[in-house]
Amino acid sequence: QVQLVQFGGGMVQAGESLRLSCVASGRTFYVMGWFRQAPGKEREFVAAQNRGGTVRPADSLKDRFIISRDDAKNSLYLQMNNLKPEDTAVYYCAAGGALVSMAQGNGVTNWGNGTLVTVSS
Repeated sequence: QVQLVQFGGGMVQAGESLRLSCVASGRTFYVMGWFRQAPGKEREFVAAQNRGGTVRPADSLKDRFIISRDDAKNSLYLQMNNLKPEDTAVYYCAAGGALVSMAQGNGVTNWGNGTLVTVSS
């Protein structure tokens, strides 16, 4: 059974940092990434990375959010720095497809269960 299990999240104050983790089981994925969905808004692409190390970040977040992966552990990470209240959302790990298509919201074959990040002012 293929699963994406997420760890991390929680409540922090503005300006603080948080790290999310996602562990894939059952198979390996060439492309893995992160999305988020804020209350009342559509799901938004955050960043993706392929096994070759190429990163595709969302332009609006690339200065504060850093994606990385450890293929030996079949894991994906999202380091979120200088968090702002507008970063409050449920964050989802995603896998599958190609780098460009994932950035466009397409081609994702597997989703994590989501983890809530709340940033207070």
